[in-house]
Amino acid sequence: MSNAFFEVPVANNEPVLSYAPGSPEKLALKKEYARQKSKTVHVPMYIGGRKVSTDKRVAMYSPHDKKHLLGHYSKGNKSHVSKAIDAALKAKPAWENMPWQERAAIFLRAADLLAGPYRQRMNAATMLAQSKNAYQAEIDAVCELADFFRFNVQYMTEIYSEQPESAPGIWNRLEHRALEGFVFALTPFNFTSIAANLPAAPALMGNVVIWKAAESQIYSAQVIMELFEEAGLPDGVINLVHVSGPEAGDVIFKHPEFTGLHFTGSTGVFRMLWKTIGENLGRYKSYPRIVGETGGKDFVMAHSSADPKQLAVALVRGAFEFQGQKCSAASRAYIPKSLWKRTWAYMEKDLKSIQMGSPEDFRNFINAVIDEKAFKKIKSYITKAKKDKDAKILFGGNANASVGYFIEPTVIQAKKPNYRTMCEEIFGPVLTIYVYEDKDFDKMLKVLDNTSEYALTGSIFSNDRNIISQATEALRHSAGNFYINDKPTGAVVGQQPFGGARASGTNDKAGSYLNLLRWVSPRTIKENLNPPRDYRYPFLLEE
Repeated sequence: MSNAFFEVPVANNEPVLSYAPGSPEKLALKKEYARQKSKTVHVPMYIGGRKVSTDKRVAMYSPHDKKHLLGHYSKGNKSHVSKAIDAALKAKPAWENMPWQERAAIFLRAADLLAGPYRQRMNAATMLAQSKNAYQAEIDAVCELADFFRFNVQYMTEIYSEQPESAPGIWNRLEHRALEGFVFALTPFNFTSIAANLPAAPALMGNVVIWKAAESQIYSAQVIMELFEEAGLPDGVINLVHVSGPEAGDVIFKHPEFTGLHFTGSTGVFRMLWKTIGENLGRYKSYPRIVGETGGKDFVMAHSSADPKQLAVALVRGAFEFQGQKCSAASRAYIPKSLWKRTWAYMEKDLKSIQMGSPEDFRNFINAVIDEKAFKKIKSYITKAKKDKDAKILFGGNANASVGYFIEPTVIQAKKPNYRTMCEEIFGPVLTIYVYEDKDFDKMLKVLDNTSEYALTGSIFSNDRNIISQATEALRHSAGNFYINDKPTGAVVGQQPFGGARASGTNDKAGSYLNLLRWVSPRTIKENLNPPRDYRYPFLLEE
C-alpha cells in the first residue's frame, strides 16, 4: 500500500538523432529496414489482449513501391467492434482504479523502450508503410511519440496535484475521474506519433479505448501495440480493430457507453461524426467528449523586410517535407513583389537539388504520397492549374505512379489571391504563391484571414518588429499555432502544444495538459470536520 506523494521523472524532449554518414543509428536503421523489407507480416486485431485473425486478409503495400508486399491484415466486422467494447468495459474497473503512478510507469517505460530497442523498428515500419524518409520518421515515430508519453505523465501529475482551498473546519478535495464508458480513437496515416497518442492519452487518464487506425498505418500500428504490450499495458485497455468506418460507427455511436471521440482526419469526416453523435445523444449515459484536429490550409505571410534566403528555406521545408502530407504543411504563401525574384531564385536552386524516390535511399528528400486515391486527387489540382489562365506552374508538376505514387514538388503562382489552390486543402507536395504589391500588405493580412475556412498553422516573416506585432494581432484567429520567422511545421511536445480552430478542429492542444483535461470528469469532495448540531443560525436569535 502506497503512502507517498510520488514525483515522476522530469520530462525532456527526446534528442533527434542525425543519421549522418557512418553513424551507428544510420547503420542500424538500414539493417532494420532491410530486415523488415525482406519478410511479410500478418497484422491481427488486438481485442482484450488476444490477437484476433479472420479469413478476410487485406494486402499492405509500400507507397513508394506499390508491388512490394509488406504483408496482410485481418479485416474485421461489426462483431469484432462489439467484442472490443465488451473487452474494454471488462478491463475498465481495474484500470481506472489502478494507482496513478502505476499507469504512469507503463507509459514512461513505453517511452524508454521506444527510444531504445524499438527505435529503429518503429522508424523502419513508418518508412516502409508511410513512405517517410529517415529524418521524418525519427522526429515523428520515435521522438514525438516518446515526448507524448513522458510529457503526458508530467501533465497528469500536475492536473492531479492542483487542489482547492479549504476553509476552517472544512477539507476540500478534487479528484479527476476517468470518463464513464469507453473512448473511440480514430487515427490518421501521416503521423505514427498521433496514431499512438490518440488512444494513449485517454488511457493514461484511466479510460479504456477502442482504436481504429487508418488502413495505410496498420503496419506500423502493430509495432505500437507490441510496444504497449511489452510496457505492461493490461489487456483490454486499448483494443485495435481493423474494420470499415461505417461498420465501426454503426456499433460505437449507438452504444450507451460511448463517452468520447479522439480524432485526427478530414474536416468532412469530423463534421459527419459530430452530427452522428448529436443524433444519438439520447442513447448515451453522458455527454460525449469530442476532440478533433482536422487539417488546414497553412500559410506563410512575408513582409518586404523579410530575409529572402530564410523565407525560401522555410517554404521548401515547410511545403515539401513528407510530401506536404502534414496538416501543418505550408501550402499557400504571400510574398511582396520587391522580395519575389530573390526568394524564387533561392527556392528554385534548392528545388532543383532535391532528389525523389524510396526512403531506403537516404539521399531522397521527397518520397511517395500515401496511396492511389491521394495521388489522383493531388494530380487533379496540378492538371487543372496547368490549364487555368489564373495559375502558372513555376516548378514541378509531373506525377508518375508506375512504380510508386510519386509527385514532384510543385510550385504554382496564382494570379488571384482566391485561386482554388490558395483556398482548398490539397494534402500533397503543392505550394501556391501569390505575389502582392508591397503597399498592399495591410490588405493582404485581411485577405489571408478570410481566404480559408481553416485555422491551424501559419507564419509571418519580417525583420520589422512593428510588422510582426501587427501581423500577430491581425491573424489572431487565423492559426492555433503561429510562427515568427519560421516554417509553420514541426511543433514540439512541451514547447508548442498543437491544434487549431475554425474548420481545423476543437483546438484541444495535443501535447499539453489541456488535451488530458478532456479525458477526465472532475469530482469535488467536501468534508465537514465538525458538523453543526443545531439547525438554528445566529440571525434567528433576538437581542
